[in-house]
Amino acid sequence: MTLMPLLTASLETALNQILYRDRGLKSARQRLNGRSLAIVLAELKQPITFIFSEQQVDVIGHWDDIPDCTVKTRVATLSKLRDRQQLTALIRSGELEVEGDLQVVQQFSALLDLAEMDPAEYLSPWIGDIAAQGVTQFVRRGLSTVRNNVQRKQGDLAQTLTEEWRLAPGPLELAWFAEEVDALTHSLNSLDARIHHQEEK
Repeated sequence: MTLMPLLTASLETALNQILYRDRGLKSARQRLNGRSLAIVLAELKQPITFIFSEQQVDVIGHWDDIPDCTVKTRVATLSKLRDRQQLTALIRSGELEVEGDLQVVQQFSALLDLAEMDPAEYLSPWIGDIAAQGVTQFVRRGLSTVRNNVQRKQGDLAQTLTEEWRLAPGPLELAWFAEEVDALTHSLNSLDARIHHQEEK
């Protein structure tokens, strides 16, 4: 049994909740009205196609028509689509390959960027306003703690590496030390030869 119908249905429900409930997004939605966008993920066998209308977005796994725009990318890059400022950089770096009308993906990115993604708003109809707010704050605090721990560990690692670097001499320091040892050895040999010469007299 394929997971594609479940994936497309979940995506469709989520996007309609996020993008089509807010009246403030109407003008941004209208730019996509009647357009289609296919996203081809390296990790999936078939593309996911978004068909935009005035009332909703339909998300389907198999579509026979040619979409207005096709985007080829990886799952890890999808979250970056929310930042429309990154689109050009993603295309240049090869993380995003666009075929067809580039404006469609730009307008979709702009719509995602404008959307208010407040989890509490979507949880409240199911568990109530107070519980939704509590769950959201708890998750945010947890993520913040994890982020701070990761940053602290990175800082500790950087400091350890710096200290190790200070303790371990670099190639130039080793070369200088070797030259100093050679010069000292040469000086001692010269002094030894002079002392030996004086003793012979």
